Amino acid sequence: MVSMVFRIHFTTEDLARTKVADAPMPLLELKQAARALQRTDQPARLSGWRRHARARLSAEARLALDFLPPVGWSPTFIGPPRAGGPAELIEQVRATSPGQIRKALTTILPTTEAPLGTRHLADPDFLGRLCDGLSALYDVLLAPYWPAMADAFTADRSVRVRQVLHGGVEHLLSQANPEDMRWNPPVLEIATRGDSTTYDLHLEGRGLLLVPSVMLTRPLIQHDAEPQPAVTYPAGHDQPLRRLTAFAPTGTPHTVAALLGHTRAAVLTTIAEHPGCSTKEVAAFAGLAPSSASEHATILREAGLVTTTRHRNTALHSLTQLGRRLLNHTPDRPEAP
Repeated sequence: MVSMVFRIHFTTEDLARTKVADAPMPLLELKQAARALQRTDQPARLSGWRRHARARLSAEARLALDFLPPVGWSPTFIGPPRAGGPAELIEQVRATSPGQIRKALTTILPTTEAPLGTRHLADPDFLGRLCDGLSALYDVLLAPYWPAMADAFTADRSVRVRQVLHGGVEHLLSQANPEDMRWNPPVLEIATRGDSTTYDLHLEGRGLLLVPSVMLTRPLIQHDAEPQPAVTYPAGHDQPLRRLTAFAPTGTPHTVAALLGHTRAAVLTTIAEHPGCSTKEVAAFAGLAPSSASEHATILREAGLVTTTRHRNTALHSLTQLGRRLLNHTPDRPEAP
């Protein structure tokens, strides 16, 4: 696959207005989940999720899939970089005016192979059926896993905010996804799939919105997003996230689990693998609610296995020597997935 290079040009004003999204974006994640469902080159650990989802797809959900193909164009108004509840966002899609849809299709259809029903999108009845399908698709693909996905988003965002505090926005741009995004001041170069053409985007004072995504495997540029262009990148590139059905804690030493209980042992193992992690990060990596992660971290700290420091309002957890010795003396510790 040839890599396309997308060059995003920053001014001083753009750096000042660049930020990380405050909350996860359900429809953006739904679009990526739909693509992952239909592609065979996604991580093998998603195989169980695919089988489970495909067996539960309704006719309405399959209609929505027609407009979210594994590769290529899909209507931009279906998966905008916008936070909110899925029902609220789908209602916003339903309210898209026929004029807005026709304007978008005028520029897309002459140059892009689109689903057969695309020309019917300006019909309110057809658009309503599509929105019903989006709702059904969300219920199958994401709803059971959304709390864990939201925690994973929060964990990644906390890392990015810390990067800004320690090194500024330029440090954030260089570290958010170094495999595919290279900060070459004053240009952010992003490698994406496509032809070998180089594209240039001048932000012109609008800044850039960075959006962590649990489902995405490579960066996605939305140059026409409002009020500012957005780049969605894989969350936790440096600490691979357990996705979907794999969110449940795994890899816990058996003897430690027998001593502490599976959940508390998973928290201890998570802190060992991610020293200096926050409570929200512990929750995301271990697949727990933040309140549960906090409770278990407190018990581990009182037992002398974990130490906790604070950075501003964030609690950061690391192993003590006693905690490290406990894990290191477990003979049957499995390899990390």
